[in-house]
Amino acid sequence: MIQDIDVKDWRKLREEKQIATVDVRSPSEFEAATIPGALNIPLFDDRERAEVGTLYTQTSVQAAKEKGLEIVSAKLPAFIREFAQIPGRKAVFCWRGGMRSKTAATLLSLMDIHVYRLTGGYRAYRQWVVDTLGTMSFVPPAYVVHGPTGSGKTAVLRLLQSKGAPVLDLEHFAGHRGSIFGHIGLQSHNQKMFDALLLDELLRHERAPYVLMEAESKRIGKAVMPDFLADKKEQGEQIWLDVPLETRARRILDDYRPWERPQQFLDAFRRIKLRIHTPVAAEIELCLLQEKYARAVELLLLFYYDPLYEHTSEKYDSARRTVVRADSAEEAAAEIERLLPSAEQRKVPKMDGDRL
Repeated sequence: MIQDIDVKDWRKLREEKQIATVDVRSPSEFEAATIPGALNIPLFDDRERAEVGTLYTQTSVQAAKEKGLEIVSAKLPAFIREFAQIPGRKAVFCWRGGMRSKTAATLLSLMDIHVYRLTGGYRAYRQWVVDTLGTMSFVPPAYVVHGPTGSGKTAVLRLLQSKGAPVLDLEHFAGHRGSIFGHIGLQSHNQKMFDALLLDELLRHERAPYVLMEAESKRIGKAVMPDFLADKKEQGEQIWLDVPLETRARRILDDYRPWERPQQFLDAFRRIKLRIHTPVAAEIELCLLQEKYARAVELLLLFYYDPLYEHTSEKYDSARRTVVRADSAEEAAAEIERLLPSAEQRKVPKMDGDRL
């Protein structure tokens, strides 16, 4: 017998670490967006899913079912073995809690592997994410880390996070560093995946005394942060990193490693080329073509990113800034730790009931 479970009960079990979540959709569906932490054990691969779908729409439902049964029968032993290796309780889901999750749960139960089926599938989960973000009131005050390109804002936040500080790593959620070159070397996330990862962390930190975040633009790669978080960023305590140009340029080279993807960097540069004074743009392009990356990065900072940063920084009240001067991410993290509320100052906000 298949046992359905709704999002609320599934979340409770997941928060208590009493359930593993398995996405039985195809690899491309999983790659596009899934529930954070879910495993992918697909009933059909992408080609098989397309074949069954074509039969469903162009021939008949029965023909699609028969083809699906033929495909699943051949891979059933391996499918069962993968599930058997997952300890404890398990919940499966597909797109909307339909045939794929029902088939998976039924076949597993025949082998005495009992799983829950997430009611409504990924679509119900996604609706819960949208509804929750749309009505959320996030209480903890924000400490917002600013700094020119290459100042190591993300590295500083991750160091603080490793020490237990509550951090919203927006670049991680977006799979993007937030600049024209920000997608290079990373797997960019769409809005669905960004929202899911963000909501997980917001709920984890909703009783924290504060949160740390980077002063990102509202759009980060393919994703847009919700209005309430953008407002919190604007209203938060502003920490400004002051890092030497040489340190910033070196960090960019270490992070991006342009020599590994030279054409991607050249293509990205050409998207902003017309925004830079013509002789400087020509020199940057020549440096990229000749693999003189250190000089190219220095010119980009001086003539493109730093002027942009100065223009953006004018929006913020200079009286609200706390400047942190540091030569390394470790130094900056240590200085910021001293600015955060002490244990005596920390108060946990009261919560009005449980959230779905």
